[in-house]
Amino acid sequence: MPRTVISLDPDDKVWLDKEAKSRRVPMTQIVREAVRRLRQERGVTAPDFDQIVRDTAGIWKGEGGLAYQRARRAEWDKTA
Repeated sequence: MPRTVISLDPDDKVWLDKEAKSRRVPMTQIVREAVRRLRQERGVTAPDFDQIVRDTAGIWKGEGGLAYQRARRAEWDKTA
């Protein structure tokens, strides 16, 4: 699990420490629960990067990507 450093208002830190102590859980567990709950409320789910790569692998069947981009951008210059 990645580690993250956050800054809290002093009052929030005091509350978080007391909450963790009263629930007998690490402070980090409460933070993770809060983030998870906020994401659920907002309907946000993290995309699975590996799945995205698997789903999109091989869909480009054209020429080299850079050559394609340059050709498309050259069209912009012609219309300006």
